Amino acid sequence: MRNLMYLLLGLTVFLAACGNGSGEDASAEGNPDESDSAEANDDPIVLVWYPNESGNELEDGRDEMGAIIEEATGREVEHQLTTDYAIAIESIVNDNADLAFTGAEGYIQANDRNDAIQPLVVPSGPSGTEEDALYYSWFAATPENMEEYSDGEGGYALDNFEDKNFSFVSSSSTSGFRVPSSTLVAHFSEQEEYADLEAEDLAESGTLFNEVMFGNTHQGSAVNLLNGRADIAAFCDTCVENYVEVVDGEENTAGAIYQISEDAAQPFESMGGEEFGIISATPVLNAPFIMNTGTLSEEEVASLSETMTSDEVANNEKIFVPEDSDAPALFTKSADERFVEVEDSWFDPIRELNQ
Repeated sequence: MRNLMYLLLGLTVFLAACGNGSGEDASAEGNPDESDSAEANDDPIVLVWYPNESGNELEDGRDEMGAIIEEATGREVEHQLTTDYAIAIESIVNDNADLAFTGAEGYIQANDRNDAIQPLVVPSGPSGTEEDALYYSWFAATPENMEEYSDGEGGYALDNFEDKNFSFVSSSSTSGFRVPSSTLVAHFSEQEEYADLEAEDLAESGTLFNEVMFGNTHQGSAVNLLNGRADIAAFCDTCVENYVEVVDGEENTAGAIYQISEDAAQPFESMGGEEFGIISATPVLNAPFIMNTGTLSEEEVASLSETMTSDEVANNEKIFVPEDSDAPALFTKSADERFVEVEDSWFDPIRELNQ
C-alpha cells in the first residue's frame, strides 16, 4: 500500500509539471474551484487522546508528540483530551479528528464504522519490532483477599469470581474489557448455568457478578479496587506504571504485589502505600496511533509514517522515556523500542475475541 501511495504521489507531481509546461494562461483560466482544492489545508490536525493519557502528568509527552506531527505535516496540532472512550472513538469516526491514540479494540470499533480509519503506527516491543509489541491485561485484588482466589496449587483461578463486585474500564477498552470479558466467558461458559454467557452480558450487574462498575480509565478501575468498591478489577500494566512499583514478586506475573508510590499523581494522590496483587496477567497487542485517511492527505500520511518511525523519534527521550527515569512516560524505553507500521490484519487476534 505504501509503494502504491508513493507511485500516486509521483504521478500527481508529474502531471502537475506537464500541466504547467503547457502555458501560464492554463492555470489562470482554469476552474477556480479546482485551484482552491489544491491549496494546503491550514486547519489544525486534531489528535484525540483516551482518558488514560489525558492526565496533566503526561502533558509534556503529548506536547512532544504534537511537535513531531507538526514537523511532519506543517500543520498546527490541537489536542483533544477526553473523559470517555466513546468520545474519542466518535470524534475520529465522524471526521472531527485526524489522529487518535486508542487501544486495539477502539481501533477495531472505529474501523468497523468508518473504513477510512486505519492504523498509523504502534509502539514496538523491546526488540524494535511488532513481534513483541505487547502489554498486559490484569485481574487484580487486594493482597488480603488474594488467597480467596487460590487454586490450591500456588496459583490462582477464576472460579471464585462469581458474585463478586467487579470493575472493568470501559466497554471500548481492549485490556480493560474485551480481553478480560473473553477470558471470563471462556471459563464460565463451560458451566451449564452460564452456557449462553456472552461478553456483553458481563457489563450487567447480577449476571455473573453481584455488581459491575466501570472506572472509565484504567486508573479509575484500580481506584475502584483500592477504595473497596470492587473486589476484583481489570486494568492494564502500562496505564498505571507511572503510579506504582513492584514490592514483591516479578512484574506481570500472578502473585506479584504492587504498591502505589507516595508521590503518585491523581487519581492516586491520597493512596500512597496502598497495595494490590495480580491474579492473572494476559498479553495484549500494543495500542496504536490511528489515522483518518479521509481527512488527511496522502502526502501527510506518508510524511507522518516516515517521521514517526524514524530513528530520531525512537531516540527522543520525551517520547520513549528511559525506564530508569522518574519522568511520567507515554512510552518506556528499555531496549530498542520505537514506532513501527502495522497492517489492519495485525489486529485480527483481538477481532477474533469479538466473534
